[in-house]
Parts: sequence; structure tokens; C-alpha cells
Amino acid sequence: MQEFDLLVVGGGPGGYVAAIRAAQRGLSVAVVEKERPGGVCLNWGCIPTKAMLRSAEVYETVLHAADFGVNVEGVSVDYDAITRRKASVVKGLTDGVAGLLKGNGVTVINGHARFTGPTTVDVYATGESPLGADGPRYAAEPTGAKPIDQVKATDVIIATGSVPVQLPLPGADLPGVITSDGAFGLTEVPKRIAVIGGSAVGAEWATLFSTLGSEVSIIEMQKTLVPAEDAEVGKALGRSFTKRGIKVLTEATVSRVDQAEGGLKVTVDGAKPQQIDADIVLVGVGRKPNTASLDLDKTGIATSERGFITVDDTLRTNVEHVYAIGDVTGKALLAHVASHQGVVAAETIAGHHAAIDYNVIPAATFTHPEVASVGLTEAQAKDAGHDVIAAKFPFAALGRAQSYGDTEGFMKIVAGKKYGEVLGVHIIGHAASDLITEGALAMALEATLDELAETIHAHPTLGEVGMEAAMNALGLPVHVAPPKKR
Repeated sequence: MQEFDLLVVGGGPGGYVAAIRAAQRGLSVAVVEKERPGGVCLNWGCIPTKAMLRSAEVYETVLHAADFGVNVEGVSVDYDAITRRKASVVKGLTDGVAGLLKGNGVTVINGHARFTGPTTVDVYATGESPLGADGPRYAAEPTGAKPIDQVKATDVIIATGSVPVQLPLPGADLPGVITSDGAFGLTEVPKRIAVIGGSAVGAEWATLFSTLGSEVSIIEMQKTLVPAEDAEVGKALGRSFTKRGIKVLTEATVSRVDQAEGGLKVTVDGAKPQQIDADIVLVGVGRKPNTASLDLDKTGIATSERGFITVDDTLRTNVEHVYAIGDVTGKALLAHVASHQGVVAAETIAGHHAAIDYNVIPAATFTHPEVASVGLTEAQAKDAGHDVIAAKFPFAALGRAQSYGDTEGFMKIVAGKKYGEVLGVHIIGHAASDLITEGALAMALEATLDELAETIHAHPTLGEVGMEAAMNALGLPVHVAPPKKR
């Protein structure tokens, strides 16, 4: 049995960051990971989807090159080349993580961990993990298989992430019905695709395949797409999708999927019940904790009704010396949250102070236009009892957006009326995922509208939208019409 100061189960964006930080603090550290380093984020989520979305963006740009005075002929999509580029990007990053772990002296054990006690695991060999409709299919150890390794540690961090939720839907097991992870197994652009779920995952896949030429329908049970975002942003994204030719069905649910001649038939219930013909049905309605095969019952760890591991502010579970980070905690299923939780857990174990503020977590959805946010929506701020100022500034009024040729969208700032403190920032538009950092920093530093407005921003840049939105909220706009006097 190998012994370490810290054992990290799972090498995703939470696990590998925790391992590296703990090693930097002088602990002996091991990571058990059954896939390549990087977890879902690098292998089946954040990075591969963004690589493919970038290919789609380049394709769309070339299609409209004539608008910029550039003539291009013979433009076409090579989906196989797109997936090869994606694989190359993924390999480069996962190899990089492996190098970082090695360089920091972390021992990486390839295999599947099963707990035999709170701080001990048996590690089993895993077979190949071909892609199936529900994502990577790891070969389970056969009955009676013996572990290839045994590990004991003073402290343990569980960082095994999440897996796609499977809908209990008639027809969910039909060929052609896939999850977001399983979508990476597609070998060609589907002619017709129905996406169930209009949150970040579903909206990104809808963007990708629509841009590449698919006939796309997206079905969301809430009133707007990306329902976790500010309502104005969700409505704007719906309008944008509709202009791009995507069929948007909100306040609608799917009751069944049936095999039909030449494909699948999706039955949609809502204000206007209808059936949609599709070749592929992509289910992107959420994720659940990836803990089913860890034998957690042998640890005594408490979980919620939905199976997420319960933790305190320092990521401790109810069992001494056992921590959990990332998606398995259900706090916020975002890679950057997992990474920060990993730092907090590692620092705590090493005897240092660290903390995480769940009120200041930026989120981004890589649709076209992009969506990003941090803090409270306008409705949430009002529900929390704040007297609110809310103001927007359109990208169309920015010189940089005009010169770039992408003027869709706006930034919306939600602030307290009395002191002008920033309560939330919401963006839909080009580079929203990069621009949201200013909003997160403003909230972290407790900045006010006056401070944002008085900060000199470089011109011409998209970043000016923050300054302009703040000035608009103060009733002192320069580059849009002044607010109507009441």
C-alpha cells in the first residue's frame, strides 16, 4: 500500500489544481485518474466545445468576408478536420497538465478508485473508454477483479466531477438520442438536430450546429433560454437565435421521442403542441454528481437528496480528513469554481487560510452572441430587498464593435440606488466571456458606479462598455440618448 499526505480522487480542473497547490505547500500528493488529466473540462466539455465553436466562428466569418472587402470562394465545412483540430487542442492541454503534475512531484495513478474506508482506496485497472450516446464508456472492473494498487492518505479530496443527466423519457434509448458528452462521437454535421434544454450546454451545441449548417430546434421548459441569466439577456439570445434560423421553443417540454421514417420524431408539449423531425436529439438538461461507483457508503460521507456531497466553507465533508470539491459538491458546476475550491481545500489541509466567495462567480456561455454574468440579476436583487438601479449600454454604440462588424447585444449593470454598489453585471455580445472579468473584479473590490464611470478605459475597445453602462446608470450617458425625465 502506498501512503501519502494527500490523495486526490479525480484529475479534473479541481483535482489537478488541488494536487499542485498541495505539493507546492510541501505535501506528498497522489492523484487517481482513470482518463487523461483534465477531467470533463479538458476532455469532454469546456475545451473541446470551445475549439469546435471557434472553427464554426471562423467559418461564419469567412462566409461574410465580402462585407469586409475580402472575396473568398469555395468555402465549405470539413467536420473531420474540425474534430481533428479539437483533438489536437485537447491533447496539447492534457499533456500540459500531465507535465505540470510531474513537475510538481505529484504521483499520478491511472485507474478507477473505490473507497475501502474514509482515507483508503483500492485502484482498479480500466479499459478503453469509447464514446457512446451518453459519453465516454469506461470499462468496469470484472467481478472478482483484484486492485492494481492500494493507497492510504492522511487527507483525501474527492474531485470526480459530474456526468450528464439522463431524462426518463420514452425513446431516450433510441439510436440518435445522445447527451452533450456523446455529441463528440458524431462523425458528421447532422442535417436536423433537436436540442432538449436551453441552458449553457444546449445553447452552445445549438450555436455550433446551426453555424455549420444544421436545421436546429431548441426546446426549453422555462420562459427564456439560459434561464439562470437575467431575463433580458435570455430574451435577447432567443431573438438572436431566431434570426439565425434556429427554431426556439420556450415554455415547452418533450414528452417522447419516436423512431420515424428517415429519423426521429420529437413530441413537444406546450402552448403549441407539435412534433419535430430530427436526425439527432441532443439531451442537455443538466448534470449529476459522478459518485455512483466510488463506494462512498464505506466512508460515511453525507450527501444531499440529489446525491451531491455536503461540504462546509473550507470544503470539508462531515467525515474528518475528507474533503470534496467541484461538481460533486453541487455548489456551482463550473470548472473555474472547481479550481478555486481545489486551492481552498489544499491550503486548508496544508494549514493555510483560503476562502471562496460564492456571491462573485462569473459564468459564461459561448453562444453567438456570447453570454456572461456575475452577481445578481435585476429580479434577484429586487427579491433580496435592494432598491435597484439597472441600466444597459448597447454594443452598437461602441466604435470598436462597429469597426469589428459585430454590434449585437449589450451590457446591463444592476446596482444599489443609494450607494451605487455593483450587485450584478450581465452581458450578451461579442467577447462577453472576456469582458465579464471587469464586473467580477468590481464586485470583489466593492466598486461603485462612480468608480467604474471614472476609470479611464482605452479607446476604441469593447471594454468601454463597462464605463458607458455605469455612466448610463448614473443618468449621465455620453454616447447614447439621455434617459427620459420622469
